[in-house]
Amino acid sequence: MSVGIFNEFAFRRSMSIPEALQIAWVEATALTESGEPEKALELLRSVAWDVCEDGAQKARTLRFAADAGTALGEQDTANQKRHWQRAHKNYRKALNFDPKDKETRRRMNKLSSMMDEQAVSLGVGLQIFDEGNPTPLGLVTFLVAFMLVLVSFKVIPDFFDTPEDNPVVTLEISYMPTGSNERVIAFVEIELYPNEAPLHVENFLLLAEEFRYDFTEFHRIIDDFMIQGGDFGSGGHTAKWYGWCNGDEFDHSGNRHSSDSCNQVDWSLEGEHTNGLKHIPGALAAAHAGLNTDGSQFYIVPGDSTPSHLDWESGKDCAAQGNSCHTVYGQVISGLDHVTAISEVQTSGGDSPLNEVRLMHVTVND
Repeated sequence: MSVGIFNEFAFRRSMSIPEALQIAWVEATALTESGEPEKALELLRSVAWDVCEDGAQKARTLRFAADAGTALGEQDTANQKRHWQRAHKNYRKALNFDPKDKETRRRMNKLSSMMDEQAVSLGVGLQIFDEGNPTPLGLVTFLVAFMLVLVSFKVIPDFFDTPEDNPVVTLEISYMPTGSNERVIAFVEIELYPNEAPLHVENFLLLAEEFRYDFTEFHRIIDDFMIQGGDFGSGGHTAKWYGWCNGDEFDHSGNRHSSDSCNQVDWSLEGEHTNGLKHIPGALAAAHAGLNTDGSQFYIVPGDSTPSHLDWESGKDCAAQGNSCHTVYGQVISGLDHVTAISEVQTSGGDSPLNEVRLMHVTVND
């Protein structure tokens, strides 16, 4: 083992990190550095992930997977775009678990520069079919999936990019940048995380497909904090009945609420704030007026903000601290510069933009 590899880990907190995980990290890094990144990915997938005990360990595992994916893209230039897009996605997911990891952010920024030089977009889609025919990647994917079924019934986590991609939506936003007299049409792409927040993602997609977000406004904007929208009237509510009425499951008589007993404008959603996702720049999260009052409203964190006080932490009393513990359920993958610019527009004393910022349409990408 090289001195560099040893120093990378230094086996910090050795008492709290499983020995099998430490060994897997070292071996995976050695494989990546010796030109065998595919073996490194397989080791991280089959061994390291299963023994992770907390978010910090998952973040480190994802970072090493991204390192391997970056190296694989340099080797397999024919499929470089796909390898690098997966690697970038893994870096982002690592930062969701550990947003203060400067080394992960440094490596992600380096990969972003490499992708920019090669005109590779930051999208995360996998092209399995091309005009109805399976691509080479598609054939390999199907073969690997079949072999995995034969060998094991164990499910591989989504952050190692199984064929089922996370949904991506595009927000078309009209706004007037500070210092400009002309409106700008911005397109902001957001990847949604159904595995981490299935209810919130489903609700958002249903509302988008019903055109409920069309022509709504980002009504609350705070510089260095967030931009908030999604209110289509009376505060906004969920797309369907999820069992919660303005944050309550039961009425004052102890009877469980139903879609009939609860006014539709009060339909709300249970918080999924314990999913481990953090308020990093570009995070999409649910706005609420207290625990389990999530509805249609959402906010996006600009590039110069990290409002960690909204994150859930173990031991935090979310019921007592109603304005904390917000559910993160997506991440901007393109257009974060526009989100930041919107957060800097002129506002009134009530945080309302002086020139309306309007969400024209939400497109659910195929």
